[in-house]
Amino acid sequence: MKLEDLGYNSFFESKWKTSGVDNYSIARVVAEYKGAYRVRNTNNEFLAKITGRQMFNALSREDYPAVGDWVAITELDSEQAVIHEVLPRKTSLRRKYSNKDETQVVATNIDVAFVVESVDRDYNLNRFERYFAITNDGNIKPAIVLNKIDLISQAKLNLKKAEIKNRFNDITVIPTNTITNEGLEELSAYIKKGKTYCFLGSSGVGKSSLINKLLGRDAIKINEISHHTGRGRHTTAGREMYFLENGGIVIDNPGMREIGMPDSNAGIEDVFEEIAALSKRCNFRDCTHTHEPGCAVLRAIKSNELNESKYLNYLKLKREAEYYKKTELEKKRKDRQFGKYVKKALVQKKKFKSYL
Repeated sequence: MKLEDLGYNSFFESKWKTSGVDNYSIARVVAEYKGAYRVRNTNNEFLAKITGRQMFNALSREDYPAVGDWVAITELDSEQAVIHEVLPRKTSLRRKYSNKDETQVVATNIDVAFVVESVDRDYNLNRFERYFAITNDGNIKPAIVLNKIDLISQAKLNLKKAEIKNRFNDITVIPTNTITNEGLEELSAYIKKGKTYCFLGSSGVGKSSLINKLLGRDAIKINEISHHTGRGRHTTAGREMYFLENGGIVIDNPGMREIGMPDSNAGIEDVFEEIAALSKRCNFRDCTHTHEPGCAVLRAIKSNELNESKYLNYLKLKREAEYYKKTELEKKRKDRQFGKYVKKALVQKKKFKSYL
């Protein structure tokens, strides 16, 4: 397998040449486990761990390798390797947990994220917008996969497709059904050689089943359908990369119970570009679009020019992103204070030793 078959391109080549670690072998992280990674290069696949120096220098979990990363490695033997450095990322899919300060890197260097929803009970336009905000924040192109279309009538499917088109102007929508394989040919044709795609969605929407169909084999084990929920359950908790016969690369992700917004507003502004455009006509630059006089967004709501559900979801995601931004700034402030404390303690220790 060539590096290009793993998704390598001129962007990563330029980063590799200026990384200062180009004397090592280059590999891609294809799976993540607790405390270890599986990496792949032109020679083989290896079980790899990061160095103690990397752990010491890491400021957060974002500095650790993630599935999709390109890394500098040393091959210890035919099965094991050491990761020395993570190359700069072209794109990054991040999310927050509601009960944690840290941002989790879900996967990196992704070209397209398939947001999968099942049409029976999981379908939700607001959830689409939430996923689009985090993909746009990471410079990743989103696409929609409406799965399990065998569970509703054609009329209901057409209605859902019309709702999506009305809410999202130029998003690709691929309806699929793994029972009859409907839509799988279209999905496969969308996936291009050397490009990386990830599947996102709640547990039980059929992400793993779709990947198994694309692979033509049951590479991902799926539990029996629950009689209580009507859903299959993913049996693994990690992320893993798979290589299709057509040269495409896909990443399977466990179902996400929480999709917390990263501490950035960029992705939100991209998704809600209609509101962003309207806000330029508001009387106040710092308009919150909730109560201010002369607010163009509120006027658009009142005249039915703007979808109220979309507006309310916008406010919700903005509040969430602002909250995480504040907690991140507070965390950085505490880290700086702790750093000053350590530095002062080291100086005092040095002075104390000089008296001995």
